[in-house]
Amino acid sequence: MLTTAEATAWPEAIWEGPADATLRLVGSEEVVALPVSRWHGPVLDEESTVLAKVHSPALDVGCGPGRHAAALRAFGHDALGIDISATAVRTARRRGANAVHVSVFGPVPDPGRWATALLLDGNIGIGGDPVRLLRRLHDLLRTGGRVFAEVDAPGVESRRFHARVQHAGDLGPGFPWAFVGVRTISTVATRAGFATEDVWSDRGRFFAELRRLGA
Repeated sequence: MLTTAEATAWPEAIWEGPADATLRLVGSEEVVALPVSRWHGPVLDEESTVLAKVHSPALDVGCGPGRHAAALRAFGHDALGIDISATAVRTARRRGANAVHVSVFGPVPDPGRWATALLLDGNIGIGGDPVRLLRRLHDLLRTGGRVFAEVDAPGVESRRFHARVQHAGDLGPGFPWAFVGVRTISTVATRAGFATEDVWSDRGRFFAELRRLGA
């Protein structure tokens, strides 16, 4: 389960509408801008390419404001968004998504039923341990199920760390997060019981399709 600090680390205001926010890596001077405006905007062309590969039922992990879950539902998919922020879930529902307020590491509806899981917008970093996260999705997916994950560019080092979100001058509590580079996603996937079916780049973003192995 996520800790209380992890559940409250993301300021609720960023789930209500576009805002300026950054991810600050604890113990370093590194700062990463968070694309909050994109999270609240329309589904982009490179994301539509990913969604076109989805099979129902689909689980949008860390759905945030729900643009992917809502788009899948509009396409006629059986799709559910999950997020640890109640505000994000309310925003996603207003957008037309089916969404529930749960952690991926907690009781998720219908384990073993899901055909697809989405980890877009860097959500492969959830929990700070990508292997653990993918193993959890292995439990939730049915045999042969797919994960579509957004990963980092070739020049980004794969690593686990603690981070804090800065928004409106306030710095939130630390929480575990991770980056996974495109060059190491296959190794991470193998350790979690997945085969890497495809890796591609589109408009400067990188994506991977992972297939669940085992019965």
